[in-house]
Amino acid sequence: MFEVTVPPRPAHLLRTIAGQEIGRRYDDAVRDARRRLTGRTLWHVNSTAEGGGVAELLRGCLGYLSEDMIQTRWLVLDGDDEFFRITKRIHNRLHGVLGDGGALGEAERAHYEQVTDRNASDASRIVGEGDVVVVHDPQPLGLVPSLRAAGATVVWTCHVGIDRPNDLVRSAVEFLVADARIADAATFTRAAYVWDGLEDARVRLIPPCIDAFSPKNADLTDASRDAILAAAGLVGVPDRTDPPSFLRQDGTAGTVVHRASMTEDEPVPRDAPVVVQVSRWDALKDPAGVVGGFVEEPGLDGAHLILAGPAPNSVADDPEAADVLRDVSAFRAGLSDADRRRVHLANLPTEDVDENAVIVNALQRRADVIVQKSLAEGFGLTVTEAMWKARPVVAARVGGIQDQIEDGVSGILVDPRDLTAFGNAVEVLVADPTMAEGMGAAARRRVRDRYLAPEYLGAYLDLIAELT
Repeated sequence: MFEVTVPPRPAHLLRTIAGQEIGRRYDDAVRDARRRLTGRTLWHVNSTAEGGGVAELLRGCLGYLSEDMIQTRWLVLDGDDEFFRITKRIHNRLHGVLGDGGALGEAERAHYEQVTDRNASDASRIVGEGDVVVVHDPQPLGLVPSLRAAGATVVWTCHVGIDRPNDLVRSAVEFLVADARIADAATFTRAAYVWDGLEDARVRLIPPCIDAFSPKNADLTDASRDAILAAAGLVGVPDRTDPPSFLRQDGTAGTVVHRASMTEDEPVPRDAPVVVQVSRWDALKDPAGVVGGFVEEPGLDGAHLILAGPAPNSVADDPEAADVLRDVSAFRAGLSDADRRRVHLANLPTEDVDENAVIVNALQRRADVIVQKSLAEGFGLTVTEAMWKARPVVAARVGGIQDQIEDGVSGILVDPRDLTAFGNAVEVLVADPTMAEGMGAAARRRVRDRYLAPEYLGAYLDLIAELT
């Protein structure tokens, strides 16, 4: 295992960002947790330091706890290629799809345990008796028994699932549920995702959050936005005078120096309406379907689509990304010349985590409409990010996206397999800026009330206080 540094962040900001009542409840939770965790460390464990919603969630939020004098540390599991092929298989099955079609049998369990045991040996040298460990998602779930045996209080949290589990879901649950039962508590983002075989008394529902002050979500002026997009080579913008600078997570100044790797015939025109989807290169995000629905809608002839994601080799726990990117690139290449010119694929630079985040921020703020046409989605923090930026969102009626968007009020929900409905919804918002602006404003209010760090961290601190 290796440890990710968690620098302190200005925790006083959390007392006001979501309003006085939420701020007061959060302050109470911090005081109680600080008292109960005296002499103990709060650990978080996941499978990657970069890429994906969990890594971003931890990177954005844990520093606030450190500033509030709660000793907080972050460990990342070390796995080999075969381990991550197996856990990607589990991830896909928990979303109800077969993925690579591989087995989850005795051989796979043996390899999973071999990697888990090696990481457990590392953890045992640093996690102390009485410490609290929050283990995120299926990849490190196998650590739970050894952590409990060492005297730690363990919470396992699952960020993925589907509303109607099928046999594929049940096969993945069966592979791991014995480990989950050993945790002191298990949290899920939605009631439908809770695994069979877990005691109700040990289960809590806690949706995730975004960090409003991170480089990905902090406010940007239009001039800063345009300077960042120009430096990253994403969108044609007016001649810039501002430098492409931004504030890093640790409060120091940064500058965008890396460029996106673009698959495009020509740059996005500076004044064109822009539709954006930002996500991993994952088949469940259906990038080819996004392209298909976009180009089939005649009312979007003047708009441009940008599909953006991290470079495939930058996300350690996602071995299928390169194949998905290759498939959507081939689909784009088969379009007519006119349609192909309006579709842009962007591999965003990942050498600098904060730089990558601020590029996403600028791209989302430049978008006229943001889409997330996932075929399955645990929660969908990219939707939360877009809503916080007051952007109109067209998204799939799946998973936690349904909890976030009030259809017709704070966004538009569609059947993800109905490409015509998807294209029509995007066209309606591009054609009606007044409607788009109203939905964006309602979206920001909804995130403020439900999905910011004070609510998420406060819920976990309450649970930890109860367990300890």
